[in-house]
Amino acid sequence: MKFKITREGAVKELDNFIETNLKDYSFKRNFDFGPNDKSNVSCLSPYITHRLITEFEVAKKVLGKYSFQKVEKFIQEIFWRVYWKGWLELRPQVWTDFIGDLKDIKDDKNYMKAINGETEINCFNDWVRELKENNYLHNHTRMWFASIWIFTLNLPWQKGAEFFMKHLFDGDAASNTLSWRWVAGLQTKGKHYVAQSWNISKFTNNKYNNVKLNENALPIIDKREYKLNPLNFVTEDNSNENLLVFENELNLENKNLKKYKNIYLVLLSNDVRKLKLEQKVLDYKSQLANDQKKRLDQIQIIDEAEFQPVVEKIKSFDVIYPCIGENNSYLNSMRKKQNLNLNFVLKDEDKFSWQFSNKGYFNFKNNIPKILSKLNV
Repeated sequence: MKFKITREGAVKELDNFIETNLKDYSFKRNFDFGPNDKSNVSCLSPYITHRLITEFEVAKKVLGKYSFQKVEKFIQEIFWRVYWKGWLELRPQVWTDFIGDLKDIKDDKNYMKAINGETEINCFNDWVRELKENNYLHNHTRMWFASIWIFTLNLPWQKGAEFFMKHLFDGDAASNTLSWRWVAGLQTKGKHYVAQSWNISKFTNNKYNNVKLNENALPIIDKREYKLNPLNFVTEDNSNENLLVFENELNLENKNLKKYKNIYLVLLSNDVRKLKLEQKVLDYKSQLANDQKKRLDQIQIIDEAEFQPVVEKIKSFDVIYPCIGENNSYLNSMRKKQNLNLNFVLKDEDKFSWQFSNKGYFNFKNNIPKILSKLNV
């Protein structure tokens, strides 16, 4: 399984999926046919995570060919990513606590067996190998994996979320962290996801049968409560000549870039990341960044070491807003240390959509038609 490293390639993948496989998506999407056949799902997430193509661009193209009623399930799945981002933006402390929790969890022998695919559960071991080799897993399989990790192997959900982020090309702070919390029973208090042997058998076409699992597990309990923080993107200066971009916002085609004297694309190394990424993932991000530079040659790709002398001279930037997560945390630390003035540039689509992330996904889902109408999608 090979993912594209250019926007052009990503758009072609989207177009091909719409033309050939989208019509069967709703009734085939839950099947995992193995690492060599993902034709029943779009596999667009690595591109959407880095905003090489956006959720809204995907929706617009899909609805240009099919009616909303015919592709409603696919549109809903795409908008889960928008919902998760908005949910985390409204509750940023969840990310802070997740990172803090990891510092207090030790890697014991059971954890090492799990990440090396040496458990007594064959399907789980196969998925570990697939994740490491392909840097991707089917979404249904991610749910089984997380459930087995938490409820059968009795490992901390935080370490599982960290393991996914380390290896996934589509690792996204909001989608990944909150999905693991949902499986554990923390996202919707008391409502967890427990993998069932019959379900794994059915949706792997009987590849895995009679999997020995804890199917009567209780949800994880965490007494921490998270209040809503208002979305507040303060414009401090609107006359910047300098633009900052991070690797999770790589689509600048529709931006007015003529006013910028300098455009810096900051690609963080593991030296400053709280969650250390596998080298293949870092290389993938680097390749995507280089593709953006080919499309817009005024971009300068720099790491945190090269960014340091820049901020010692320049104190005011426009910033394509990096959502809550690794890049955002790094930028906020630099903002405090260097007393930076930052004007966050946020997509209108995101800003409008995130207001519906204040409750559960059912509420958000009911507002998808309103979002599409508002944005002329």
